[in-house]
Amino acid sequence: MELNKLREKSADELKAHLTELHKEGFALRMQQATGQLAKTHEARRVRREIARVNTLLGEKK
Repeated sequence: MELNKLREKSADELKAHLTELHKEGFALRMQQATGQLAKTHEARRVRREIARVNTLLGEKK
């Protein structure tokens, strides 16, 4: 998701999005462990988006 769209969200919406990202990251790690992960760049994208959301949550405090 773009940074501008993330900035428009409230803290509660960001926390919900963060939960979804953690679930997605877990699923990607499981796929990688079983050798089923075709798009390896997705794991990196999820990690970076988690970092962005955490940064925005820190700014909103």
